[in-house]
Amino acid sequence: MSLLLLHTADWQLGKPFANITGDAGALLRSARFEAVARLAELATRRGADAVLVAGDAFDGNMVADDTLHRALAAMRGFTGPWLMLPGNHDAALAASVWTRLAEAGLPGNVVPLLEPVALTLCDGRLAVLAAPLTTRHVVEDLTAWMDTAVTPAGVIRVGVAHGSVTGFLPDQADAPNPIDPARATKAGLDYLALGDWHGAMRIDERSWYAGTPEPDRFKANDAGHALLVRLDEPGVAPLVERVQVGRYRWTEMLLDDTAGQGLLPTRLEAALDAIEEPADSLVRLHLRGVADLSARERLGRLIERRGAAFVHMDVDWSGLEVTASEADLAPLDDGGAIGATAERLRAQAADRPEAALALRLLHRLASRVQEGPR
Repeated sequence: MSLLLLHTADWQLGKPFANITGDAGALLRSARFEAVARLAELATRRGADAVLVAGDAFDGNMVADDTLHRALAAMRGFTGPWLMLPGNHDAALAASVWTRLAEAGLPGNVVPLLEPVALTLCDGRLAVLAAPLTTRHVVEDLTAWMDTAVTPAGVIRVGVAHGSVTGFLPDQADAPNPIDPARATKAGLDYLALGDWHGAMRIDERSWYAGTPEPDRFKANDAGHALLVRLDEPGVAPLVERVQVGRYRWTEMLLDDTAGQGLLPTRLEAALDAIEEPADSLVRLHLRGVADLSARERLGRLIERRGAAFVHMDVDWSGLEVTASEADLAPLDDGGAIGATAERLRAQAADRPEAALALRLLHRLASRVQEGPR
């Protein structure tokens, strides 16, 4: 009777990553298809009976046709059933990715779950109860129908839904697409496969979010996994195994020097050295505290030099106060116009960001003149 299901969600194929500049955006877009191919390989290698995709396989209903074809190509590695639920990004509208896929001709093993019905498969051993979204946002709980859904005696009941489990997701108390946290119990489900939250999360022993298989943001939410779910028989709690699938790691870090001791360059070097496989890492830095002009110049050069080793590096300078020390101003004190300008900019720097920037650029120019030709 035992069944093995691979639970995944939130592929968001076609996600543009418009905020990631340069070639990194293209790498991240391709990585999402590569993650689907790894899911297919995992399902085949572990002998899964079916793959449950709990919504948002696509980033939107207007993704390019090429995105649809690449998705199907990535899925070819698993020939068993792919059960695909429309989510809020790819809701089952009158015209959607699902109608486009149907027109293009779907493989027989790819089954969109477009209606709230119970689908029996795996030789009658499994009943899948779907709660598809037919619009981006709803206020009612679309899983409520599962409570009274009739399925054959002795089959394993699995629900698939996409939305916000009430009371569990951070900052989503009034989120659309609500799901009752007790739905698995109320509906007699052996497992409830959830999508929408982009990290793996256990709601209870029978209800899980799989998260996105390829991380896509700077958030410590346990993204980059799929869930292998073993169901031995009706009524028995499932065995859930997290399997890492994602390639890229998104690391956010805060570096602080509130005392202005000039420690940020050293701390930044150590923090970047600690990141394994920088070629597969995206980094967001938040710099806080106080730095003199010399330390700010060293930081800028360090980020320029080290940043190229990473897929992407984003730096938030807003929390760093840059001050001019006496040592900073010494190269500018020529007894003439440059020195007078530097003093005037220094006096204005605390209240006028443009003055602080001008002083920093003046200091950089003077420092590089002192260094001589490179």
